[in-house]
Amino acid sequence: MSKVQLILKEGQPEYAVLPYELYTQLLEDAEMLQDILDYREAKARIESGDEELIPAHVTFSILDGENPVKVWREYRRLSQQELAEAAGISAAYLSQIETGKRQGKTAVLQAIARALNLDLDDVVYNPPPDEEM
Repeated sequence: MSKVQLILKEGQPEYAVLPYELYTQLLEDAEMLQDILDYREAKARIESGDEELIPAHVTFSILDGENPVKVWREYRRLSQQELAEAAGISAAYLSQIETGKRQGKTAVLQAIARALNLDLDDVVYNPPPDEEM
């Protein structure tokens, strides 16, 4: 092991001076350990059902400008009628939200999000600045 110099204060170790190579190796090891702990935590959340894996096509569809309510509804394999009933709205109203003809009130979007087991932020449609609703 590389030589580490201890600096004492009142007879107790206060500082450790170590070669830079050892310092960088300790940093890398600490980062790797944190990555392992983060992985285990994420895996446990997925296994317990507290978190789900989202396929890339869902994310890319939303990023490409598709309406998130429609993307999530289709991913959850629900018809418009099924989602509308679960959210307590009409299928026509849901259709208008999905096509962008109506934005949907916050309470309605919250009901849709709950029915899809999502957060409100997941279903709010934010078109790019140059796109008009």
